[in-house]
Amino acid sequence: MVLRDVNLVLKKPSICFCSEDFRQIKIWKYSKISWKTLKLCPDVLCVTLLMKASNGDIMNAMQRCILTLYTYDSKPEDISAENVLRQSIEMIAKLPLIAVYSYHSYRHFRRDETLFIRNPQKGLSLAENILLMLRPDGKYTELEAKVLDIALILHAEHGGGNNSTFTTHVVTSSGTDTYSSIAASIGSLKGPRHGGANLKVQNMFEDIEANVKDWTDEKEVEAYLRKILNKEAFDHTGLIYGMGHAVYTLSDPREVILKRFARDLAQEKGMMKEFALYELVERLAGRMVMEQRRLFKNVCANVDFYSGFVYTMLGIPKELFTPIFAIARIPGWSAHRLEEILNASKIIRPAYKYVGHHANFVPFDERASEEGCEEVLRDLEKESPEQPEEQAETIEKEAPQDSTECPEEKK
Repeated sequence: MVLRDVNLVLKKPSICFCSEDFRQIKIWKYSKISWKTLKLCPDVLCVTLLMKASNGDIMNAMQRCILTLYTYDSKPEDISAENVLRQSIEMIAKLPLIAVYSYHSYRHFRRDETLFIRNPQKGLSLAENILLMLRPDGKYTELEAKVLDIALILHAEHGGGNNSTFTTHVVTSSGTDTYSSIAASIGSLKGPRHGGANLKVQNMFEDIEANVKDWTDEKEVEAYLRKILNKEAFDHTGLIYGMGHAVYTLSDPREVILKRFARDLAQEKGMMKEFALYELVERLAGRMVMEQRRLFKNVCANVDFYSGFVYTMLGIPKELFTPIFAIARIPGWSAHRLEEILNASKIIRPAYKYVGHHANFVPFDERASEEGCEEVLRDLEKESPEQPEEQAETIEKEAPQDSTECPEEKK
């Protein structure tokens, strides 16, 4: 709870963190923490984000700003648990400002729209301050703030096996500073295979809504979903996004909770027709995926299925979908960084196994030219000095490729 709502830190006399083996408990006193120490001065952010450089990708801007915070820290290289806890709490409080201010900078400098900056207010939760700073009028309903707060909690952490959290462990094990570790985690989450799932779901539903005339016609909806599975529609990948999970089969408990709040928000926004379409696709897609892939285990919707819909109803732009994910996930990254510092003393490194074919060494003068190599060498001799990169790219495409693939890469 402390990591979810930074304001709670101001109300608690201490913070307790228990290590993995439950034998060592560290308690740090934070009774003197003030609001000023937890929030980044808006003037500093405005200078860093607005006056120097704007980013077309908000995740990239967040990485840059997190690394910039290193400059404003009096003890940036101190990786003691107490100092890392302080840095983590401060970054949890500052990341919403960084994300929202980066978006406003993007709107103004990249899309030539009106620039407005609203400072966060003391006493409000992270969710309330996000809506306050994001909207031109700064107004929001109690349900809107509650739904966003729930979404942040549900996305906060989901085990250490996900890509960005594992990145936190790997980078932390090298002994680097907190800002470098969190920046690396943001870089991992930026990848579309990790942090872009809810955006894919939202784009898929926009495609369904545009191509299905009657959203209540179960047969028409099922026929279009069949086209998606057959790679005949949407992005031609054969995937129905938001369906399936590596662990959950009967249901994803996070999705069950978020769906309930999505229904309440849809009623408030007058978007029950859209919500009914989501329910219909959820009901049909699980069975269709099982039939298409001949699976014996159940396929359920995951938390990303409704999160994009929730963000859209809250008026959160698509550019902030993944940054909101990062805002939710940074408490989990921070906890895992503390766990790695307290419980581990060795660097994490992978163990590689060569799966190619071994060959005996042949001296250069005794090597026979492979088929096609002589022609490539002649082309290299004719290479134009004005276009070396373009010619190199052509040669790379023409060169014979090794057909051996790693089994793990195929998966």
